[in-house]
Amino acid sequence: MKIIDGKNAVLGRLASFTAKEALKGEEIAIINCEQIIITGNRKFIEANFQEKKERIGSGQKGPKISRTSEKIVKRAIRGMLPDHRLGRGKEAFKRIKCYVGIPQEFKDSKKISFNDENKLKFIKVKELSK
Repeated sequence: MKIIDGKNAVLGRLASFTAKEALKGEEIAIINCEQIIITGNRKFIEANFQEKKERIGSGQKGPKISRTSEKIVKRAIRGMLPDHRLGRGKEAFKRIKCYVGIPQEFKDSKKISFNDENKLKFIKVKELSK
């Protein structure tokens, strides 16, 4: 099992890496999902997310956008997989687990980190999921 630390990791890069590894057959756990960053203009990102949240289909049936940070990350990963409803995309999606904070079972294990300290314009997933 690969454990990925999401602290200061860029969401798109982390999602593409995770999707590729899950398609290879790896079990993946992503910890600290609330500290993953999305690069770009803060106002544009917030407006785009708000627009997606308000777009609900007819009769409140969906698509509904989750507000929790682990589900925001998991949905970004789902977008990188081939059809998540069928075949290998569905199997790969089942192998991915996302957590807020660090669960007890992963405290002492080795973690993969994607630190990108030098980003100027970004927003944390935690701020979107308020």
